[in-house]
Amino acid sequence: MSKLILTRLSGRIVSAVWNGNQVVSLSLSGTDSQAAVGDIYLGRVKSMAKNISAAFIEIAGGQICYCNLPKTAVKLKPGDELLVQVTREAVKTKDAVVSRELSLSGKYAVLAENGGRIAVSSKITDKKRRESLQALMTPLCEGEAGFILRTNSGEAAEEEILREAERLLGEWKALREKARFRTCFTKLYGGIPEYLKLMQDLPARELTDIVTDQKDLFEEAQAYLSSCQPEDAEKLCYYEDPLLALPKLYSLETVWERALQKRVWLKSGGYLVIEPTEALTVIDVNTGKYDGHKNREETFYLINREAAREIAFQLRLRNLSGIILVDFIDMESEEKRLSLLRELEELLKKDPIKTVLVEMTKLHLVEITRKKIRKPIYEQ
Repeated sequence: MSKLILTRLSGRIVSAVWNGNQVVSLSLSGTDSQAAVGDIYLGRVKSMAKNISAAFIEIAGGQICYCNLPKTAVKLKPGDELLVQVTREAVKTKDAVVSRELSLSGKYAVLAENGGRIAVSSKITDKKRRESLQALMTPLCEGEAGFILRTNSGEAAEEEILREAERLLGEWKALREKARFRTCFTKLYGGIPEYLKLMQDLPARELTDIVTDQKDLFEEAQAYLSSCQPEDAEKLCYYEDPLLALPKLYSLETVWERALQKRVWLKSGGYLVIEPTEALTVIDVNTGKYDGHKNREETFYLINREAAREIAFQLRLRNLSGIILVDFIDMESEEKRLSLLRELEELLKKDPIKTVLVEMTKLHLVEITRKKIRKPIYEQ
């Protein structure tokens, strides 16, 4: 069962997801003016990069964004105006990424301009449920507007899914109509704040409480839940205790400090070193306090197994994404290496964000990919 904590530290909004007595996810909402994921703008083509089928689009504030163009796309030229949606925020030297295919996300479904198709989350494995969801949504598809059924729809009531889908369809139509009368660089739609999006993303059956000590966040969450997720409205509560502040109750400053440290100790005496770079993240598993007197191969196997569990946990906690390379302690036994990979793969499947164990390279480095949804906490 999960509890979502919303508060402020040093003027920034902190979102923390707690499972039992352990924090499993952290996020910090900034106050910068950069375009955020989900924002929709009426932009203008600044320049073309035909050799890589891409365009550079200017949006509000003079921000330049990269836009990949499918080969079948209508030909564009500098000066053309078009609707675009931010799919990845600007990171260091990299521009923000935008797409011409708009989408509006809800708790159970995502309206997507995908040619009117219906897609169902691969995590919904029951064939009959998948077919019933397909049939439920088909009548709502209009023109380019189709739907992607999220994992949360697997156990949701049909009326809840339909209510949300109809709301998203109405918002999409209104957005398209509004765009016809707005000037270039206008922001037409704002993606919901990070702390509200977490309410959408957390599995419905797991989210039990939403707690905040901030009056404005309570009111915003209350308004959002009543209009978009009324089935979760009763989970929201306002924390008031003059003797013990909410951040102190959950030791959030300490949690943040630990989540930013490069070294993570394991109970076995081993430790991880987590090194994010601009291109990828490297995680090194070390024996640490191992003294060499025990069965060497078995000890390495046990440390690696504990490291695998901690790595799966740290990826989610720190929101690490892209390419992750893990250098486990080398083991001679092929059977133990395969067993370790199978265990790690099962652990990664539990991540709410798509995380894939790609392979173990010839140098015995384990390659993992994790979908980028938002900035890792070290960048936040």
